[in-house]
Amino acid sequence: MRGASALPSLLLVLTLSSFCNVSASTEQDQVYIVYLGEHAGAKAEEAILEDHHTLLLYVKSSEEEARASLLYSYKHTLNGFAAILSREEGTKLSERSEVVSAFRSEGRWAPHTTRSWQFLGFEEGLINPPDGREWLPSLDKSSEDIIVGILDSGIWPESRSFSDQGLGAVPARWKGTCQGGDSFSSSSCNRKIIGARYYLKAYEAHYNGLNTTYAFRSPRDHDGHGTHTASTVGGRTVPGVSALGGFANGTASGGAPLARLAVYKVCWPIPGPNPNIENTCFEADMLAAMDDAVGDGVDVMSVSIGSSGAPQRFADDGIALGALHAAKRGVVVSCSGGNSGPKPATVSNLAPWMLTVAASSIDRAFHSPIKLGNGVMVMGQTVTPYQLPRDKPYPLVYAADAVVPGTPANVSNQCLPNSLSSDKVRGKIVVCFRGAGLRVEKGLEVKRAGGAAILLGNPAASGSEVPVDAHVLPGTAVAAADANTILSYINSSSSPTAVLDPSRTVVNVRPSPVMAQFSSRGPNVLEPSILKPDITAPGLNILAAWSEASSPTKLDGDHRVVQYNIMSGTSMSCPHVSAAAVLVKAAHPDWSSAAIRSAIMTTATTNNAEGGPLMNGDGSVAGPMDYGSGHIRPKHALDPGLVYDASYQDYLLFACASAGSQLDPSVPCPARPPPPYQLNHPSVAVHGLNGSVTVHRTVTNVGPGEARYTVAVVEPAGVSVKVSPKRLSFARAGEKKAFRIRLEAKGRSSGGRVVRGQFVAGSYAWSDGAHVVRSPVVVLVA
Repeated sequence: MRGASALPSLLLVLTLSSFCNVSASTEQDQVYIVYLGEHAGAKAEEAILEDHHTLLLYVKSSEEEARASLLYSYKHTLNGFAAILSREEGTKLSERSEVVSAFRSEGRWAPHTTRSWQFLGFEEGLINPPDGREWLPSLDKSSEDIIVGILDSGIWPESRSFSDQGLGAVPARWKGTCQGGDSFSSSSCNRKIIGARYYLKAYEAHYNGLNTTYAFRSPRDHDGHGTHTASTVGGRTVPGVSALGGFANGTASGGAPLARLAVYKVCWPIPGPNPNIENTCFEADMLAAMDDAVGDGVDVMSVSIGSSGAPQRFADDGIALGALHAAKRGVVVSCSGGNSGPKPATVSNLAPWMLTVAASSIDRAFHSPIKLGNGVMVMGQTVTPYQLPRDKPYPLVYAADAVVPGTPANVSNQCLPNSLSSDKVRGKIVVCFRGAGLRVEKGLEVKRAGGAAILLGNPAASGSEVPVDAHVLPGTAVAAADANTILSYINSSSSPTAVLDPSRTVVNVRPSPVMAQFSSRGPNVLEPSILKPDITAPGLNILAAWSEASSPTKLDGDHRVVQYNIMSGTSMSCPHVSAAAVLVKAAHPDWSSAAIRSAIMTTATTNNAEGGPLMNGDGSVAGPMDYGSGHIRPKHALDPGLVYDASYQDYLLFACASAGSQLDPSVPCPARPPPPYQLNHPSVAVHGLNGSVTVHRTVTNVGPGEARYTVAVVEPAGVSVKVSPKRLSFARAGEKKAFRIRLEAKGRSSGGRVVRGQFVAGSYAWSDGAHVVRSPVVVLVA
């Protein structure tokens, strides 16, 4: 999420037991974000800061106390600030007419590629596998002028992915800085990493400081997540790269290898026994970063961060507010959709002015054959560098049959810490199941108890999706059906055994892509008349650069150092879409953020590489609630034919209609705003269809000139879809044409089957013979 002015205020809840820099602090004091909308006219930064101090004086007893309570003053895009306030003070400020919202800044946010870009090229018909040619992202020099802001855990600047060799001077419009700190100086930036900052005031207010024994007080990445996402967006082309053990060997490249990177470190370790297992990101810190990013001059913002709690209304959602003001300045904001699938209604980052990204697989696997003692062969996947002796059978044991007394029955098969009996697993291959706890921690538990290897099985919900790990011992992971096969064998044999053969990297796996089961699903629980997610991109088993301060598993006791690592999540798919936005922005620098978002969405495909429908990891046919508009095709997005545009004012009207939220005090909500589904969005979603509705859309011709488009419709089950007019003629580039979509629940007499109480999906697509501009249509009939 990105831009050229300051971003909306975000309220981050920070529980303060003590905050020594603020006088009269109490146990109830929290970090609040006070959002004031847009800046009224041009003001100097000093004047904006003074306005914020003046507002704080309304609830504070002295000027000194007001200044001491202020953490951030948002001054570039959005107007607002973050401050230490009591609940009463926050409530009192929220009642003032100039305040849009005042909300606590909570720590509910967290961070949610050799082959992936080559695979995307194959998906678009840009490579021919038999001749061995590889497709890598365009090296058009125009992308050198595009600046990507990365909000994450920082960066490892020494990685070869961030070399500035051959790059020209930093764009003259860049206004950012390279902030020094622990193990990071101004010389850590270069012509590739042109800026770096870090933000932790809200984090430190909550945790009473930063423990620098496990984190750098600087933009340097101690975790690895930020380095991974940054290199996926804009890493240089680096030959001969592989993960630990030589897996996934090939040429690594980000999607926009010549783009400039600006790093905004906003995610920090959660204190605890192993703090670097998980990071947290506070809204007040993120909003300050988004505000600076827009002021610094970024063109695209990549935010692989999402909320772990219930979605907040847009006026109380820091990322949504920041993205809104970034979009107004033309900055494209790409966000991860979350890793809480396949359960429905779990997707996060729900505002229509941001790109929300789901995750899918690529055509690469890491085959690890398993020979059971009864002669049955099962295929696992792994990237652990450790192997058992070839062709040597080892005894198999099911974790639930080898736990220590007192282990809860509902997790007895999951190899949780200190759950396994050494007497029962020593020297054996232990069959564990995914579920509670981290996958790599399960391997660590097997190793602690003396097991020879781990065989990690999927639960039914995970289907055939197999995220791979660099385990600390030999082992492999298997799909749900194969896990059941192995369990059946164990239960039918008095002395079950298995041989784990060496693993190897395999490409051109079919079918691909497949939707990841972990990828969060729609519908949009905050506003079901906006389809989320928007798009899917590679997010399963993605190789990219890594922090050398972090092991491949991030476990205590794992001291292995890697330069590249394999990770899975919508955090990995988000930067693929961010890179696509960079390429479109470079080709069309005058396009709005909405137009770029539209180009990416309407050119997506709902087919896999074999031409069949995209599938879910459990074998079911996927749909818009899984993938939004479909699987990204970056090359197609450069020439979409038509785009759906929308303005800042359109988004304000949408917010008025969706939640009654007046996000800008200078733009009051009308008495009767148009329904949310009337936003000029590239997808159509109607919640609670009762009878019929007419949806209005407008497209802009971005082709070379004269064009004639005809519409084709695929109706959702039980819903009639009529588009009028059926043909659109354009005389020139830039011309706009409006059309209507009438949706009606079919009656029994029409022979249609009305499906009530669940979403049904169809689509409509405009085509001129060269372009296909497709929009999903999702309807819930009341």
